[in-house]
Amino acid sequence: RMEGHGFYKLPTGTEYRGALWDGMFHGQGELLFPNGGRYRALWVRGIPTQGKFVFADGLEYEEKNWHYCDGYDRRFYTEICSGFKPPGIPQLTNLDPPKTIPEGCYDCGDGFYNPETRVVVDYKLRFLRNA
Repeated sequence: RMEGHGFYKLPTGTEYRGALWDGMFHGQGELLFPNGGRYRALWVRGIPTQGKFVFADGLEYEEKNWHYCDGYDRRFYTEICSGFKPPGIPQLTNLDPPKTIPEGCYDCGDGFYNPETRVVVDYKLRFLRNA
């Protein structure tokens, strides 16, 4: 069985890096998701007991007192960090500059959906899933 410090790649592309014991995540470790997000946690026999999720853009998720994109403040995280753009220059997504989406397609966050093919591909046109 896996023991010590190492990494394990899941079939989904998610990767675990950290401490292993008796074939389980045990101790300090983190999950790295294909979209760039990270979940750092203290694991006990494969179960996270304390953890923190960090989105790909650096925004840290807070279970209590979550103020991002609530009813009072609708700014994107990049606008919170860098400020607003001058008048007349809209920011339609958190990414700046935004990803180019082909006409007639819809942004899904990890890629775009084409209603004609009913397929979601990433921004490099690699297949992600059927809709």
